Amino acid sequence: MCNARAHLEEQISRQDLSDSEKFQQYMIYLKYEQSSGDPGRVQLLYERAITDFPVSSDLWLDYTQYLDKTLKVGNVVRDVYSRATKNCPWVGELWVRSLLSLERSRASEEEISTVFEKSLLCAFSTFEEYLDLFLTRIDGLRRRILFSGEVEGVLDYSLIRETFQRASDYLSEQMKNTDGLLRLYAYWAHLEQSMGKDMVSARGVWERLLKISGAMLEAWQSYISMEIELDHINEARSIYKRCYSKRFTGTGSEDICHAWLRFEREYGTLEDFDHSVQKVTPRLEELRLFRSQQESKSLPESADQKEHSVKKTGREKRKSDSNISYEQSPAKRQKHAPQKPKKVHDKEKRQVQNLAEENEGRETKQTVEEQPKKQPIKDAVPGRTKGFTDECTAFLSNINLKATYEDLRRFFSDVGGVSSIRILHDKFTGKSRGLAYVDFIDDEHLAAAVAKNKQMFLGKKLSIARSNPKQRKDSSGERAPTEQAQSHQQTGNAGTSASKESSIETSKQSRGRGDSVQLKGKNTFAVPRNVRPLGFPAIKPKTEEGEDLKPKSNDEFRKMFIKKD
Repeated sequence: MCNARAHLEEQISRQDLSDSEKFQQYMIYLKYEQSSGDPGRVQLLYERAITDFPVSSDLWLDYTQYLDKTLKVGNVVRDVYSRATKNCPWVGELWVRSLLSLERSRASEEEISTVFEKSLLCAFSTFEEYLDLFLTRIDGLRRRILFSGEVEGVLDYSLIRETFQRASDYLSEQMKNTDGLLRLYAYWAHLEQSMGKDMVSARGVWERLLKISGAMLEAWQSYISMEIELDHINEARSIYKRCYSKRFTGTGSEDICHAWLRFEREYGTLEDFDHSVQKVTPRLEELRLFRSQQESKSLPESADQKEHSVKKTGREKRKSDSNISYEQSPAKRQKHAPQKPKKVHDKEKRQVQNLAEENEGRETKQTVEEQPKKQPIKDAVPGRTKGFTDECTAFLSNINLKATYEDLRRFFSDVGGVSSIRILHDKFTGKSRGLAYVDFIDDEHLAAAVAKNKQMFLGKKLSIARSNPKQRKDSSGERAPTEQAQSHQQTGNAGTSASKESSIETSKQSRGRGDSVQLKGKNTFAVPRNVRPLGFPAIKPKTEEGEDLKPKSNDEFRKMFIKKD
């Protein structure tokens, strides 16, 4: 036996071991002694261990547990618990075991009460430990009252009620709306009804809990369950009428309504069931609408936050680098080749400036969900870059104004290949204009997306076309309108565009053939820059010296302006 333990003794006696390593060696040694089955040797080894580690709560808990299972000698176990609570008074489980040990050894009520009062003076880490201590004390009192013939003296139920009252005063504020407090009050109400034979006091216990934790669905359900178990149907029904309109967490409000309907099916008359349906139906409808509103608010809020961050990032980028400009609409795009300065009419200047500001604001309102991963393409003018090439882009119109990026992404989920989405917003209101650009990774996905043209999307028939940003020219040499020009015409600017095109055509004819031209109509402010105002000749005739001083006849004036074939 000595040879078998020599190595273990050597390990716990080493001086170079840390405390944790030495404690681990003690536990290995204890497991070996417990396997040999000699309680005396195990107890002695425990005593050696607590001498080296007197404030180790794990060691005291292990020691007392072994004594409760194996030794069961009243005086020895009581002494160990006394030392354990003195060395580790902050461990509530040690005090609970100490009370149970005193009850097993048939200790007097005075001794048990003294230990319980000492435990309440200690500082535990959680309120659950205080609750466990109170419940252990109440359990002991209940057992001693029910089996009073086995102990000296006769106890009264008033002592249990007093202990419950102390626990409630101490824990109600700190454990509000917790399962632990519900467990305490449910136990209290049960003992008031079973041992105290006082149904009024039992209901009073539940009413007190509802004042503290009335927002707990479980408290109302437990109260109702007690009344149903006692066959107090009318009292249970009155509780349902009090709580069905209250708001509980999660789906508790709907659960209590359905529970009332189920209760009336099983216990009530047809009139009672009809009355419950009449009360519960509008309440359930109200809850359903409330849930749907909450869900609808949560989705736009997340989308708005993401959109706001993208807008802010875009504004910061534009402020940091004013030289970089993205691809502009045809109304604002200018030729890169140098031009000679030309005189422009004041009205024409204002119109062009307003149109440019409007397009600039429209571009500002465009938000990009995902920045394209492609490198920016260099423009013809040094220092300028284009943010979007629109090489594989679909132009969407007639979009529901409430549509978000996620809605569009789900619409094209069967197509796939979506790289970014741009929804156009109004300059002043910030609301969607019903127009968007969707970039795809290749032409194959773009063709599949265009094939979904005229499909229903959020209650509206969506129009999808391939975006063509290149500056196409028709047979007369003028540019064809692009998507943004078409959307501009749809918003009510068709008249202005038509007048501008007629002015351009008139200007071309005057430059090409040199014929006499007379501009008609009131929209002369829309005349292009290369057309001079009315009353001025297109080309100033050259004059010889002194020729301008001589008066000219009608034939001479006619020769100046009309070119003969």
